[in-house]
Parts: sequence; structure tokens; C-alpha cells
Amino acid sequence: MGDQMPDSLQLVIGADPEGQPTAQAMRLANRHGLIAGATGTGKTVTLQRMAEAFSDAGVAVFAADIKGDLCGLGAAGNPQGKIAERIAGMPWLNHKPQAYPVTLWDIHGQSGHPLRTTLSEMGPLLLGSLLELTDSQQSALYAAFKVADREGLLLLDLKDLKALLNHLRDNPQLLGDDAALMTTGSSQALLRRLATLEQQGAEALFGEPALQLEDILQPTADGRGRIHLLDASRLVHEAPKVYATFLLWLLAELFEQLPERGDADKPLLALFFDEAHLLFNGTPQALRDRLEQVVRLIRSKGVGVYFVTQSPGDLPDDVLAQLGLRIQHGLRAFTAKEQKSLRAVAEGFRPNPAFDALSVLTELGIGEALVGTLQEKGTPEMVRRVLVAPPQSRIGPLTGAERTALIAGSPLQGRYDKPIDRDSAYEVLMGRKGLAPEPEAEQGKQEPSFTEQAGEFLGTAAGKALKSAMQQAANQIGRQLVRGLMGSLLGSKKRR
Repeated sequence: MGDQMPDSLQLVIGADPEGQPTAQAMRLANRHGLIAGATGTGKTVTLQRMAEAFSDAGVAVFAADIKGDLCGLGAAGNPQGKIAERIAGMPWLNHKPQAYPVTLWDIHGQSGHPLRTTLSEMGPLLLGSLLELTDSQQSALYAAFKVADREGLLLLDLKDLKALLNHLRDNPQLLGDDAALMTTGSSQALLRRLATLEQQGAEALFGEPALQLEDILQPTADGRGRIHLLDASRLVHEAPKVYATFLLWLLAELFEQLPERGDADKPLLALFFDEAHLLFNGTPQALRDRLEQVVRLIRSKGVGVYFVTQSPGDLPDDVLAQLGLRIQHGLRAFTAKEQKSLRAVAEGFRPNPAFDALSVLTELGIGEALVGTLQEKGTPEMVRRVLVAPPQSRIGPLTGAERTALIAGSPLQGRYDKPIDRDSAYEVLMGRKGLAPEPEAEQGKQEPSFTEQAGEFLGTAAGKALKSAMQQAANQIGRQLVRGLMGSLLGSKKRR
């Protein structure tokens, strides 16, 4: 590429030993990628560098902040020592310390905006994986969703599903031909699994207002892509299944909602899945098959998926085969099994006659990597040994005060912070019994929305018509519940 600075439509990784930039055309960034390497070899800084490059090109980013230091993207860097020396060795880099537009998210709403979805959006297949159900329990869950669909019952949060399961236990005739699927044992098992999920604090994931994808894709006023970071520093250790399930849901929703884009000069969104092995460990085969299919097809929607993990062997072969950009930091091989894995990693690159990739893998220093990019025609380039370019933002976490200020100044401030608990399956079923909702179920109630206030203000036939239309819309959503995961792949088109 010569010694000129690549243009903004290049995803610049770093420089080879001769100081020449190593980059890939941004239009190929939807071909997905991999950032791998042993702990402490520089994967997080590489991810940070790539997130900056995407943002500069106007591409939105969603990533999980596993260790809590990726949020340094929200503050300007202060390069010193070896980092400053590396920058000096890349004069074409035009390095300018700066903060990036970061939005912070947290499922529990403590260190970022609350991040929620609804049970109806997640669907029974993903929910079954989260609950780690047996085949018979999964069948019972599908039967419950079918009844919710037929009865027009909204399943928004965990109390909705619990109320539905108890209702079906008392009224098995509602199951019709599926009555045999909902045995007393399976019903009780589902309730126990839901209770376990609540103990893990996962109930915070379900409810409204649910995440709207347009809020992730919205660029900043200066045209940069906004970087969305999910604080997963506790979640990945305390509830790894919740973490993995949310990422799978996000991928599914993007596939469902985004239109086909065809060839474009850059992606719409870059997704970084850290601790990527959690997406596949213990995942039912049916869900793995759907995931592999979506990874293959979602690139036509303008989404690039980047898996971050210790070894490429953590990913299924069908997924590895679809990854265009490969950034492999150092690996250590002490056992025969590790040495075999090391050879497999080296053989995954197009050979370079200038060096032996297998030998280099164990020699790479911190911030060094073997990089395999794609040529303009989409075929693999020869592997290069690369010094990763330092990020322009801070390497290290934000302070508590900086994080608080970032949340307070967010363009989404107030949009997701207060939960809404509108009438759904729980309230409807309690009403049928002639009972008032439990007091704790009312605590999440929010002030009426603007639309509801407008309907009340009109106080006329128009107001009543508006209320009726809203109820019809709610019922319509209820009739869309049974779609599984990625409904269009299963033959049912999701409508909103």
C-alpha cells in the first residue's frame, strides 16, 4: 500500500516490520472477522483500534466491555513510552489523541442505560436455550407461547410468563391438542428455571422500554459512527448464559429488521462478540445451526460480526470458514494438544514465503499479531506480521466521574432509564381471576407515554379512537409471538 496514509474507507490494522500499513477495504468489512490470542497479548487494544476505525468511517459499533477498560474509548489518549515510539514509527497514521462518541449500556442500569428486550421479541427458541431446557420442557414452552398467541396475551417480562404457566396449569383445556406437552412436571420445571433466572438478576433484561435498533445505528452530528458498549464485566462471570443469549438476540433482531443493502462502500454496523466461545458452549444444535446460517447471511444486511476469543478453535468450523479478516495475537503451546491447535491456527492463513507462521505465533510480543486480510476481489492476502496501531483514545478505563458524565450527556438520556409496565399477560390473567396485581408488580409503572397523555387530553371520540387503536396494536403484537428465532428463516415473516 506504499507509505501513504490509507483513506477513511480502509480498515487500518497497523504496520508490517518495514513500516508499511496493513489494512483491508472497508467495503469488505461485512465479511466478518476474528481477533484471537492468549490472555494479555493485546486483543482488547486491537478491538479498541478497530472500533475507532469503524467510527471514523461512519460505521456504528456494538461491543461488550468484558474487563471494564474498553470504555476508555470515551476519553482522549495520552501516548507515552513504547506507545509513543510505535506511533512515531507510523508517520502515515496521523495519530490525534481524541475521545470517541460512546454510549454506555448495562442490563442492570447501574453503569449505563438499562438494556432490555421482551420475552415476545426473544422467542421460545432463544428463551429455551437461556433456561437450558430439555426437549420436553422446550416443547412445553412452545405450547405456552402458542396459547399466548391465540389468546392475544403479551409476554413482556418474566412475571407474564409465570402467570401464563400457572394459568395453563389450572386450565389445561386451553392447550387444546398440545395438552400432552404441558405435563405437571414440565410446568413445574419451567417455573423453577424461571426462579433460578430471577436469582441471577436476569429479570432486569426483560421488560420495556425495549432496545430500539435505530438508536444503535444513529450516527453523530459530525458523521461518526456511535460506539455502544455493554458493561459485561460482572455479567459474563455471574450470568454468562444471559450475556450470550442477549448477543444472540441482538444478532437475530438485526437479521430480522434490516433490509438487504447489496454492495456498499462500508458496513452499517460492526458487532464485536467478546468471549465468543460462550455463544456456542452448551447451545442446542438447532440454535447453533440457525446462528451459523445468520452469520452467513447477515453480511448482505450490512453487518460485520467480529468474534473475540483466545483460540480460533473456540468457534465452530462452519463459522470460522466465513471469517474474512483474521487477527491472531500470540499463543502459547506447552502440551501436545496445544501444539496441534497451534498448527491448525497457522494453517488457517495464506502462507507468506518471508516467514514461518507456526514459529512466529509463539514469538509475537504484546501488540503484535499475524494478520490475514482480504484482497479487493475478496480472496485472502498472504499473512503478515503486524504491529497493531495504537488507539487514539485512552488505553484503560474511565473514572467513575467520567462514566457518570458520559451517561448524563448521552443523547439517549431519559429514553430507557425508567421502566414501563403496561398491561400484559400478568395483568390480564389477574383481571380474569378478579384479582388486583401484586403491589410489587405496580412499582415499575411509569408515567403515561406522550401518546397516552394525548388520548386522555382529547377526552373525546378521537381520544377513545386512539386508545382503541393502541389496544388493537397491542393485540396484534400478541399474535406475533410464535416466531421462534429468526422467523424469516423458519418461514414466518415477522411484522411490527
